[in-house]
Amino acid sequence: MKKIAYGAVASIAAASLFTLASCHKHDEQDCIGDCLTTALQSKVSTVVVIFAENRSFDNLYGLFPGANGIPGVNAGATSAIIAQTDRNAAGTTLAKLPQTWGGVTAAGQTPVVTQAQSDNLANQPFRIDTAFGIGTSVITRDLYHRFFENQMQINGGKNDKFAGYADSGGLVMGYYDGSSMAMWNIAKQNVLADNFFMGAFGGSFLTHQYLVCACAPEYPNADTAAAHPTIAVVDTDSSGKLLPRLTLAATAPASALDGPPTFVLSGNIAPKNYFGDGTFRAINTMQPAYQPSGNAPAASDTTGLFANPAATTTLPPQTQATIGDRLAAKGINWKWYAGAWANASANRSVIYNNTVPNFQAHHHPFNYFAIMDPVANATARAAHLKDYTDLVSDAAAGTLPPVVFYKPEGDLNQHPGYAAVAPGDAHIADVIAKLQASPQYAGMVIVVTYDENGGFWDHVAPPKGDLLGPSSRLPTIIVSPFAKKGTVDHTQYDTGSILRLITRRFGLDPLPGIVARDAALVANGAAPMGDLTNALTLH
Repeated sequence: MKKIAYGAVASIAAASLFTLASCHKHDEQDCIGDCLTTALQSKVSTVVVIFAENRSFDNLYGLFPGANGIPGVNAGATSAIIAQTDRNAAGTTLAKLPQTWGGVTAAGQTPVVTQAQSDNLANQPFRIDTAFGIGTSVITRDLYHRFFENQMQINGGKNDKFAGYADSGGLVMGYYDGSSMAMWNIAKQNVLADNFFMGAFGGSFLTHQYLVCACAPEYPNADTAAAHPTIAVVDTDSSGKLLPRLTLAATAPASALDGPPTFVLSGNIAPKNYFGDGTFRAINTMQPAYQPSGNAPAASDTTGLFANPAATTTLPPQTQATIGDRLAAKGINWKWYAGAWANASANRSVIYNNTVPNFQAHHHPFNYFAIMDPVANATARAAHLKDYTDLVSDAAAGTLPPVVFYKPEGDLNQHPGYAAVAPGDAHIADVIAKLQASPQYAGMVIVVTYDENGGFWDHVAPPKGDLLGPSSRLPTIIVSPFAKKGTVDHTQYDTGSILRLITRRFGLDPLPGIVARDAALVANGAAPMGDLTNALTLH
């Protein structure tokens, strides 16, 4: 990637944040540039972000009218289907989709769809409900959603190796008729963005980090750390440059039709200097250093408030700037509300318990930062990290802060493997109804999006950015009194567009990762990301 001096990066990206991303007229009365910023700041008082789990755009909204959906099925599709290819050097077109390894349905689900029953699907996208007789109320097995695997599946934008590099086989190509979803109807009444991409490659851990800091967490001296975190083994080119490609194990099945891929080591930490800054960065699921964490306290921890720092997956506390820091510097309040937060904080047994509420500790990014230390910064922690019940009461009372993040508990977040689509769909629609009933709704913008694609295929190539992303498309719905009602917004966005919107609305200094992302997009011949104002009518 072409390198640009930081000063040039800053000037390019700052311009994109405040002008380029939102200066295109949609009608003669739209205001642009400074006019739009003034209107945004005068009319929008509350920004709410609802972050669901692990669905690509095509997986849920591929049949949405007017959207760039499933090729050959949705008239709005802008490209043809590219057949899935094998993981051999020749990239041979697969004769059929691989079986769904281990079976389609998660344990305990009815009906059961076995691995054998998933065989002989044509090499193309398919409707899960039609092929397997299961709808959005049935939990399917989980799928790979990891940093390097995600890039190998995208294959430089061809999107033709999702099945080849999936641990789940052909299920990656499945999609739903989402027209019965409550959120489908909410999208029809508001704005559906069909060109919104994951901010970072990979899974929930990293994409949540990107949501709040536009960065990858650092693990200092990971190669010599006593906890021995796992460091990914990747291929290199002839000059020794690290490539975004895991090294296949010698025993890996030769073809995707024979079984899922295996690697020398798909670790949680990128090799040193992968991002060109001389550091080790965490890219796959690590646990927060503070409870609630997937790692229990050390035996010597008399407070019970910390995770064992000697555990392999405990990430050292982070100190990079977050959107919370930027807001605090301007005296602007914010809160991260989470389903089952109070329960998990008091009772570790609900963390990853694979039943209700199935609290997912790695879905709460602020809990990884030193500013939320439960002893040193207990007051700030109590003020900013709140439970879902607090969201409900604050919305009803009209006391929501200017910036709100909401994370549903595990059983309601739509994550394959432990959550179905339908319960989360109903829950998020109910949350929106509660927000719309709030006295604050008149000045509110609600952004409903997903953290990442969950391993599911999407046919649109992500624009080329930096080594962190962007990645595959996500469903995103903008609900607001200012939403351009009943429209599909084709503007290019990513997860960082939420940060761009907050930054523009509250006059913040942009985070370094946002600056770097837009500069990288421009350097690679793409447009900078929008800030979601194209979805709003503010004149």
